[in-house]
Amino acid sequence: MAITVLIVDDSKLARIVAGKTLAALQPDWEKIEAGNAQEALTILGERKIDLSMIDFNMPEKDGLELAAEIRSTYPTMPIAVITANIQDEVIARAREVNATFVSKPLTEEGLRGFISGAALRLRAGDA
Repeated sequence: MAITVLIVDDSKLARIVAGKTLAALQPDWEKIEAGNAQEALTILGERKIDLSMIDFNMPEKDGLELAAEIRSTYPTMPIAVITANIQDEVIARAREVNATFVSKPLTEEGLRGFISGAALRLRAGDA
């Protein structure tokens, strides 16, 4: 089963790092990139996305607002909110929208738990 991951970050460099980190863990998964929330929502409307990795700090709409919007349409999609902002409020908001909090700088170790859990859920057909 082909898995498609949406990587959303306003920084091209951060999208490259996220893509490389993801590829190290799941080399067969397809990566689609979006530079902002609106671009991400357009992509979600056009094609099947299995899971999302979303930056928190973005212009116009932050990653948690985007995660909440995605969650309302795709209630079981695995979503990671990736940020260097490790304030309790941000972590609590991520939990509220049933998203996994992943801290920056993004590493294989930091992303492994989310990707492993997502892969299990997707294989089980829950997503």
